[in-house]
Amino acid sequence: MVEKVKPYVKDFWRYRHLLNNLISRDIKVKYRRSALGMLWSVLNPLLMMLVMYVVFSQIFRMTQMNRGDVEVNFAVYLLTGQLMYNFFSEATQTAMSSVLSAAPLIKKVYIPKYIFPLEKVAFSFVNMIFSLIALILVMVFTRTPVHATVLLFWVPMVILFVFNFGVGLILAAGTVFFRDIMHLYGVAVTALMYLTPIMYDVSILPDWARAVIPFNPMYWFVSMFRDFVIYGEFPGINAWIGTCMSALVALVLGLALFKKSQDRFVLYI
Repeated sequence: MVEKVKPYVKDFWRYRHLLNNLISRDIKVKYRRSALGMLWSVLNPLLMMLVMYVVFSQIFRMTQMNRGDVEVNFAVYLLTGQLMYNFFSEATQTAMSSVLSAAPLIKKVYIPKYIFPLEKVAFSFVNMIFSLIALILVMVFTRTPVHATVLLFWVPMVILFVFNFGVGLILAAGTVFFRDIMHLYGVAVTALMYLTPIMYDVSILPDWARAVIPFNPMYWFVSMFRDFVIYGEFPGINAWIGTCMSALVALVLGLALFKKSQDRFVLYI
């Protein structure tokens, strides 16, 4: 296993500067001619949270989320789920088309092709880091208690990074041969969002739904993030198994599928 990973590590170190340049380029392109620039990474989740908060607080009368004796402001609950899911959605959807977008460069020079999905996931990770400022502001404004476990907020984010990279490799390889995946995946991401407890608590679901939801990897990532940030708890063994196994399986499958098919990319891009 170690011998199989070594070539990827060597390539990554050799092309690390290219990876940095690609991330920097995407940041500049995304916020080019924008008056507020990267401030939108903070404002966007805040504005989306505000819209969803108004809708659910006024229509569904949801202002607090309870977990035992712990009451959490709905805005904080909503934003924590939103940030994690947005990271997953943005990372995988941009990684999906990364190889196709880099076709002119791939045809001219040799570059490890996995660099392109990796760069998109890394770029989305940077966006999430800036979006955390929005979460801090909301927690301060709502006077949400801060626990020592908040220092581990990065743990589920890093594991989700690995999961996103694995899924991104699978999607990037598949999209080269089947362009329809780009359209189908958009529907899948929307459906998965409603199957992830972002704006509701699992306890309100019917029994059949509660039996199915543990098979949704994003349920475990969102739950672990909330345990550290909101509830001040160390996640249980199920959360660790759910997140780590999802990330490991996605990464292994992604690397295997990508490596097997990458030599034929040039014939289809």
